[in-house]
Amino acid sequence: MADTSGPSIRVTQVKSSIGTKPKHRGTLRALGLRGIGQANTLPDRPEIRGMLARVPHLITVEPVDRQEPT
Repeated sequence: MADTSGPSIRVTQVKSSIGTKPKHRGTLRALGLRGIGQANTLPDRPEIRGMLARVPHLITVEPVDRQEPT
């Protein structure tokens, strides 16, 4: 569940976690991603940014505009 009070980012898994380190797989699961093509909207906070920095080769990140209905 994303926090609605601040800016958000949309994270999408674009590469498989098979063959990656266990910590990378755990980071993907903690981000709410379970497979290629899965996406999750998360609050743009330093803790989340740190998780994204651990697995940049497996994901894409884009900002979410709050004016768009989702």
